[in-house]
Amino acid sequence: MESRKEYIDKLAAQLKEWDAELKKLEEKASKAKEELKVEYKKQMEELKEKKEVAQKKFNELKSSGEEAWGTLKVGLEKSWKELKTAIDAAVEKFK
Repeated sequence: MESRKEYIDKLAAQLKEWDAELKKLEEKASKAKEELKVEYKKQMEELKEKKEVAQKKFNELKSSGEEAWGTLKVGLEKSWKELKTAIDAAVEKFK
């Protein structure tokens, strides 16, 4: 079982990776045809909302004590999964 610190480090690395992925999508959106820009913008807003939720839960986990992190981990993993699914879908959709 991974330690709290290992888990936090793993999540921090994943957040950085997703930030890079979101930037790539934003670049594609800026170069897209007008009719696609609306769809890109809508998708990006949804992704940013999901990322904010995941970031908030991540921050809660980082500031939690050893005894509370197990409980917080459950909620964080749900948010993480939703964000990953949304990012993967957006990347696939806008290839």
